Amino acid sequence: MPNKKHQKIDNENLVQPLIALCPLPEIAQSVAAPPYDVLSSDEARIMAKGNPHSFLHISKPEIDLEKTISPFDQSVYLKADENFRNMLQIGSLIRDSSPCYYIYRMNMKGHSQTGLVAVSPVSAYNENRIKRHELTRPDKEDDRVKQIDSVNAQTGPVLVVHKPRKEITFILKEITIGRPLYDVKFDNGVTHTLWRVDDLPLIEKINSAYGSLKEMYIADGHHRSAAASRITKMRQAKNPKHEGDEPYNFFLTVSFSTDELQILDYNRVVRDLNNLTPEKFLNELNKNFTMTQENGPVRPDGSNVFGMYIGGNWYRLEMKAQAMITASAVDKLDVQLLTELILKPLLDIGDLRTDPRIDFVGGVRGLGELESRVNTGGWSVAFSVFPTSRNELMVIADEGEVMPPKSTWFEPKLADGLVSYPLY
Repeated sequence: MPNKKHQKIDNENLVQPLIALCPLPEIAQSVAAPPYDVLSSDEARIMAKGNPHSFLHISKPEIDLEKTISPFDQSVYLKADENFRNMLQIGSLIRDSSPCYYIYRMNMKGHSQTGLVAVSPVSAYNENRIKRHELTRPDKEDDRVKQIDSVNAQTGPVLVVHKPRKEITFILKEITIGRPLYDVKFDNGVTHTLWRVDDLPLIEKINSAYGSLKEMYIADGHHRSAAASRITKMRQAKNPKHEGDEPYNFFLTVSFSTDELQILDYNRVVRDLNNLTPEKFLNELNKNFTMTQENGPVRPDGSNVFGMYIGGNWYRLEMKAQAMITASAVDKLDVQLLTELILKPLLDIGDLRTDPRIDFVGGVRGLGELESRVNTGGWSVAFSVFPTSRNELMVIADEGEVMPPKSTWFEPKLADGLVSYPLY
């Protein structure tokens, strides 16, 4: 029977054990899927074809409807609920009998990071003890609210980070000596390995190790965490017996130490040149940048340097001294410099959260994706950007500032489907 209450909790602790929904180990490989926001609908259709267990039927349910239907149509959220209930009914997803933790390790091309799957209090997010560093886009936040509300579960974890702690490293190492529950490998070479922790003494050790944390930082999942906060507010308003320990007061997190975090570039493409000719646009760039045409793709090798692809050519743009900005930590970010020196004044890109003339391309897709977007995708110009650093992320969050949308691309990405958090 579903628990109507969560469990006895201490809202001061930033992590809590959860009663999760997980796949049977023998079908975990078939269930696990990339996160919903890194695949197009067409890519998801291809990936899930012939696999009824794929979690993409829940996270990208438009793949089971006509291609003409918008991914944000109400029928899509209803289909997600239908598919989710079907997986529960046939036993593909099993509910834990008691609160557990999970240890989650990802390996990607020699990079490894190990973290804790838990739930975190929404109150800690609202009070900025779980700190954000990016603005969200309203349309994507609305989408996550509808998805969570429809399936009555959080099906996508939020990746959070904390400053290194020896006691946390020790307990994670101790637990991961044992045999894992899941060991799933994706086609991109990333391996996802999970251990379940349901032993009460071990749970208490984890509580003690993580209990010293006073803050954590959202790395990947600002829209999911913002949506969880809105869900809490919505359900609290509808529940006259609200007490604060109901499942909807928490959100699904996986926390890693910052020294294991890997941040890649998050690049930009723009639809048009704002009625400028290519020649005029290049001339305008010369005011603030030293511009050099290159023979191949330009990956910036440091701050204040950008790559640009336009008209079949790559250029290296290096900021001139008079363009340097010595203000807040946000103003010094390369993604912000690109906005203030090029996107706003020359291309009239106003609000990056809502303007349909700009799109964002994660660094894992490579610079070839930027060329493809411009050459065949109907975009006019692309910019490659130097990655935001881990220190910049924490400094900005600590100062209560926020980065522009899509300032950080974290890789590897957490899988969807291996651990979900029911709100009932």
